[in-house]
Amino acid sequence: KGHVLNAFEKRVAELVNVERAKAGLSPLQIDTELSKVARIKSEDMLKNNYFDHTSPVYHSPFDMMTRFGISYSAAGENIAKGQQTPEEVMNAWMHSPGHRANILNGNFTYIGVGYVEQDNIWTQQFIKK
Repeated sequence: KGHVLNAFEKRVAELVNVERAKAGLSPLQIDTELSKVARIKSEDMLKNNYFDHTSPVYHSPFDMMTRFGISYSAAGENIAKGQQTPEEVMNAWMHSPGHRANILNGNFTYIGVGYVEQDNIWTQQFIKK
């Protein structure tokens, strides 16, 4: 059986599609393998005590996706820390131009979401296949 998203991860994906619909964009499909990578990224930030797109273990988000067998023609990543609910983290991302740009990027077709409850660490990964 493949990777299963938790309730908060699923809710973030839903909220992304609400925002995309408001902007007249197609919804993103959840990619469970990409969500596994996003979860591992959040876990990695917790375990190795950093908060950055570049991991000391997996390097850039693009390197990390490739390492885990994700194929893409375009990709992006949003990270956040400390927000306790999907609504709160989405609100923070939508008020930050760079993060908002990923959420509302018409080029992307799939999303992966990874949440770790300890320290409330959130990762969104976006790809176009």
